[in-house]
Amino acid sequence: MVENQNTEEPKVEQESAGGEAVAQTKYTGFLGKVDNYFGITKMKSSFKTEILAGLTTFMTMVYILIVNSADTMFSALPDVTFGGMYIVTAISAIVGTLLMAFLAKLPFAQAPGMGLNAFFVFTICFTMGYSYANGLLIVLCSGVLFLLLTIVGARKVIVRSVPQSIRIAIPAGIGLFIAFVGMQNAGLVVDSATLVGMKSFNLLAFTSSGASMIAAAVSVLSLLMIAIFSKLNIKASVVLGIIGSAILYYVFCAIGFACGSESCKAVFDIEFSNPIQAFKDFGSMNFGKVFTEGFKGIEGSMIFDFIAALIAFAMVDMFDTIGTLMGTCQAAGKESGLIDDSGEVKNIQRALLCDSIATCTGAILGTSTVTTFVESSAGVAEGGRTGLTSLVVAVLFAIAMFLSPIAALIPSCATAGALMYVGVLMLRNVTDIDWKDPAAAVPAFLTISIMSFTYSISYGIAAGFISYSLIKLCTGKVKDISPVTAVLSFVFLFTFLFTH
Repeated sequence: MVENQNTEEPKVEQESAGGEAVAQTKYTGFLGKVDNYFGITKMKSSFKTEILAGLTTFMTMVYILIVNSADTMFSALPDVTFGGMYIVTAISAIVGTLLMAFLAKLPFAQAPGMGLNAFFVFTICFTMGYSYANGLLIVLCSGVLFLLLTIVGARKVIVRSVPQSIRIAIPAGIGLFIAFVGMQNAGLVVDSATLVGMKSFNLLAFTSSGASMIAAAVSVLSLLMIAIFSKLNIKASVVLGIIGSAILYYVFCAIGFACGSESCKAVFDIEFSNPIQAFKDFGSMNFGKVFTEGFKGIEGSMIFDFIAALIAFAMVDMFDTIGTLMGTCQAAGKESGLIDDSGEVKNIQRALLCDSIATCTGAILGTSTVTTFVESSAGVAEGGRTGLTSLVVAVLFAIAMFLSPIAALIPSCATAGALMYVGVLMLRNVTDIDWKDPAAAVPAFLTISIMSFTYSISYGIAAGFISYSLIKLCTGKVKDISPVTAVLSFVFLFTFLFTH
């Protein structure tokens, strides 16, 4: 019997695997070509599994569209709008994830990274004084550096050269930093005589500060909702937490207005924008700004700050991506087919190329570093094994692009809970630091604490490297200082001594 190559229906056959009869779907026609291209059957997966895995990954990371664009992040900058940034975030996620789908053929999704976006806005722009376009230039240069390091195969040397305690402390410090940002933006943390304090929840003052009190309370409820959903193993816990707390915010404000709080009245002055306007803002305010205005205002005295920020972006992106890839694939096990015989992630070189290319593209589009999202682990846990999972995520981001007016209704206090929860996730590995060894504990402590206390990720990284090198130097352990660590310590020290 001649098989009809034009049919789209899969054919079920019985094959022996390990001596047992196993039902396996054999795809023909167009589905067969897709199967051969992504290796779905080869990876012991199926179209249904890959599509569900893609949907799962998308639902766990779609919050980035709202958080990255909110006035608590990029639209806090001059001449940056929520709508324009929403489109930038979506397109950069689509580009990065499509690269993963077709170049690396791995079930990972990419988008502007949490922590790195806060570094861009609050350290590069607000603390160092660079413009939005200047920051994009730094990101573009860091992406090019990451790309070159990947091409020449230097990633292993660099990762192994950085002290383990600092590698672990960097994401933990970033986690605390963005949690602090979330608390401040929601009004939960406020200015006080001790520099920072907590928002008062005194109900006797409700009529004069109802909306701000509600916002602070909702930010806490948002975090608790996400934690409860996560504990119940609900895949879209972050998204549901944001949406649920946003609904509560409007309900509480309606009650507050009914109770006589004039400050709640302005909450309902809502204007729905045309989604096409978001694309117009993207074209006029974001796209290509790195080329037209990126070099403007950068003086010679700022060069070391520029280099330090560039290195910080590239390092964090590299550690974050490698950590996500290795951690997720190893958790899936060798039987998943995502780990090769040497224990290395399959196609990891291509995955890093995807990351670096996506970062360069993101800078051109108008956003901070695009990186591999750890939320991809949810899709892998759901059974995603190939690039088809990533393709599904990219398609869903493309659909979400046209929903910016709805996303704009989400208040910043609702997304603050997501920022705090990301902080929780990024602190999970601090137990791997040797806290009994001062040479490891002190650099790790300084890295983590200075990031949040000084509102600067780069200062925290710098403090970690400098303290590590000085402790090793003064205790006769010079050989423990790798050339990479020594060079970075010198650059950071020079920056502190002569540019700040």
